[in-house]
Amino acid sequence: MRRSPSDPPSSEITPESVYRSRRDFLGDGMRTAGTALAFGGGLLFLVGRGPPTDPLAPTHPTDSPPVGPTRAPDEEPLTSYDAVTTYNNYYELGLDKGDPARRAGTLKPRPWSIKVEGEVKQPQTIDFEQLIKWFPIEERVYRMRCVEAWSMVIPWQGFQLGKLIEWLEPTAKAKYVEMVTLLDPVQLPGQRSPVLDWPYVEGLRMDEAMHPLTLMATGLYGKELSGQNGAPLRLVVPWKYGFKNVKSIVSIRLTEGQPKTTWALAAPNEYGFYANVNPAVNHPRWSQATERRIGELGRRPTLPFNGYEAEVAGLYAGMDLRKNF
Repeated sequence: MRRSPSDPPSSEITPESVYRSRRDFLGDGMRTAGTALAFGGGLLFLVGRGPPTDPLAPTHPTDSPPVGPTRAPDEEPLTSYDAVTTYNNYYELGLDKGDPARRAGTLKPRPWSIKVEGEVKQPQTIDFEQLIKWFPIEERVYRMRCVEAWSMVIPWQGFQLGKLIEWLEPTAKAKYVEMVTLLDPVQLPGQRSPVLDWPYVEGLRMDEAMHPLTLMATGLYGKELSGQNGAPLRLVVPWKYGFKNVKSIVSIRLTEGQPKTTWALAAPNEYGFYANVNPAVNHPRWSQATERRIGELGRRPTLPFNGYEAEVAGLYAGMDLRKNF
């Protein structure tokens, strides 16, 4: 059964006020055509065909977060960088919220490669450093909500998963995308515990994966991902609960059938395949009608699809969102 560690008092977390505006950040980092954020130098492409476009000239993020005020969608303040990197769910690094930050040094995100297989024209293995040169890196400020009813607002950097899928040339049978976390109990000591059936597996329906909001994140706050946030590559789907956003990805498989995902197998009455934020469907052990935004006092109403209803509700037209939770 999944543990529900107690949240820290919101008074202990200070709202972020030291970051530049998103417009300024993008202007500095992406003003010149042909420039994209990337982390480190490129290594060799291992198997398969070459890049989808000529490699874009990378720029390395600064060692420190940018300075000045930044706002998220609807002028919501960003969650503090400290909270984003010290208050985490990553069971592979421990069950308590502070465990991932304390233990993340065991995870070695370089070198790193991603195996692509299943219903694609050419299965292959891609080096991470090469991957982030091939696809333009964007900044996306997203609300993120945990099923435990707390939330954050985070400025991610990454590329659209849909762009990668297009380049991989799915077969006509490809209906789902399955993603798998690294299995290595030395690097991820939480995997020594039987709390879940490792490795962690998550999946999306193809239209969800192709949606332009679906991001393969490579960084946050202008810095490359830390271990506790899922370095070097993780999924970010902002209209779904946090457990959907698989971290430290080593495998992407396109499948005809719906993937058997970790939490849907471990506790199917609590964690469905779709994981869409729906305030009208309570978790069996607590309400989802409200949430606590980290850095704020009190609680706020939970928004359908985490506030992205206008963009994504059409994906689920005609579906029973209580049954397909």
